[in-house]
Amino acid sequence: MTSPRLAPPFWLHDAYTLKLLARAVAQAAAAALPAATPARVIDLGAGEAPYRRLFEARGAEYLACDIDAAPPLRIVPGQPLALADGSANAVLSFQVLEHVWDLDAYLGEARRLLADDGSLVLSTHGTWLYHPHPTDWRRWTRDGLLRELRCRGFEATRVWALVGPRAWTTQFRASGFARVLAALPLLGGLLAALCSSLMHLRMHLEDALTPATWIDGNAAVYVVLARKCTPTP
Repeated sequence: MTSPRLAPPFWLHDAYTLKLLARAVAQAAAAALPAATPARVIDLGAGEAPYRRLFEARGAEYLACDIDAAPPLRIVPGQPLALADGSANAVLSFQVLEHVWDLDAYLGEARRLLADDGSLVLSTHGTWLYHPHPTDWRRWTRDGLLRELRCRGFEATRVWALVGPRAWTTQFRASGFARVLAALPLLGGLLAALCSSLMHLRMHLEDALTPATWIDGNAAVYVVLARKCTPTP
């Protein structure tokens, strides 16, 4: 079954954002694994592994690591995974970083696992609503995110900025309307789906009318493709 994050149905309140995110992750996967050759990717905080298919389709062995996974893929705070140094051609982190308190430990483990010629594929929020899992610590500017990565030994080679400031204000309203309408009896679900669909059309138009420089510096979601480098302050 295809994850709604990979192929979101149009009636979801965040379908527009999820569609852009899935497209960017697919492009990052192609850049990280340009040829369909044997490779290993390690997903740190995989959850339900929504993007597994994108990497397995490129011939990769996909390892989903999380706090509730079985050993040796269980993430235990303060402990390294029982996987060898440099054993990953790509390390993945999708919508995890904002939930991580100890960035040094998390990104340090990502760097340890990544081969010297490998790629980090990471997504996180620039501007978004609070969403605890179990809690939610951070938001980033584009410059701040790249600086956080650089000082921990990752240099961005490409950045995707998704959903500009006009569109993400509409996204937040769509989320609120969907919750209120879905709670109504009888036709609530249908009204919520219709409202969300109309909001998605508006978001598409708003992003089309927003200068790219505005979106780059004020995105709701950032996807980063990075390589290992010497950490700099």
